[in-house]
Amino acid sequence: MRLLLVVFALPVWAADQQQREPYQLNLRQGVTDISHQVYDLHMIILTICAVIGVVVFGVMLYSILFHRKSQGAKPANFHESVKIEVAWTVVPFLILMFMAVPAARTLIAMEDASAADVSVVVTGSQWKWHYKYRDHDIEFYSLLATPREQINNKLKKGENYLLEVDRPLVIPTDRKVRFLITSDDVIHSWWVPDFAVKKDANPGFINEAWTRVNKPGIYRGQCAELCGKDHGFMPVVVIAKEPAEYAKWVEEQELVRRKAKEEEQRLLAMNMDMDELMTVGEKVYMKACAVCHMPNGEGLPGAFPALKGSSIALNNKAKHIDIVVNGVSGTAMASFAKQLSLKEIAAVITYERNAWGNNTGETVQAKDVNAVVNGI
Repeated sequence: MRLLLVVFALPVWAADQQQREPYQLNLRQGVTDISHQVYDLHMIILTICAVIGVVVFGVMLYSILFHRKSQGAKPANFHESVKIEVAWTVVPFLILMFMAVPAARTLIAMEDASAADVSVVVTGSQWKWHYKYRDHDIEFYSLLATPREQINNKLKKGENYLLEVDRPLVIPTDRKVRFLITSDDVIHSWWVPDFAVKKDANPGFINEAWTRVNKPGIYRGQCAELCGKDHGFMPVVVIAKEPAEYAKWVEEQELVRRKAKEEEQRLLAMNMDMDELMTVGEKVYMKACAVCHMPNGEGLPGAFPALKGSSIALNNKAKHIDIVVNGVSGTAMASFAKQLSLKEIAAVITYERNAWGNNTGETVQAKDVNAVVNGI
């Protein structure tokens, strides 16, 4: 009797836990119609499995207790009984059909990304996400924002430890948003539990997913496919805004991009001095490069090369620019052409060529970087 109560109470307990605990065992209901369908399907299947388990193990326990030899029970002889053969074939078939109908309906709905209002290309890149809006001139990288001091246990962990980024993806509520998910290196997986969206990002392929968020808010997820050294530092943060607020955000982002392009054009016609380049370069290096090449420029032997005393950093400026702009195929060195501005790339290369005793005395200007970017 106690076992029966526990099994039948499980779905109710799980639903109650969903409302009360942030780290529940059960699925979360999420904030989309699809996530609610997935949750309801999960509860239906869980209930069916629980009932089957109770019936099967109940019959087994009853048989063991009341039909044992010491009670004088005589085994029935129904070898090759047609009725039993038909029963244990038809009954499971009917149960599976009952489960298959809602499951198929939900899966079909999850895969229908047609007639989208907004389309976003999501690209996984060791170890960050790149977002590009197909309907607007907006694209950016989204990087982990948790301070390195928290990761190294020098500061107390924050509320959203390892689930915070510098630039979250922004989408409108009550609109169908299509995600075109791919990768430019290894297999990643873009996962936001509240949307019931988890789709692999495969290099050379594009997978589709979609969502329609019902209420504004901040929704967090992460890469769900082991993708290398910093797999655990690749979070996803999505902000859902009301349509009017989203339209205002789009306008602001497009204005920022236009001003950035104008600033780059201005930089191409001038030279920055060494002090400015070193100051900006150090900030960029600590944010984008130090995690692999180390703050002291000595790298990690066998994994990431040292920049301190490097022959490329000391002698070959053209090669140095090419590596930062285009990356190195087959290695963890990614291209920074789209991740950093011309000014930032020029500054960080100048910093790398003059820090830690390298002291080449050479500067790299935005026009030098632009020549490599555009193949001039």
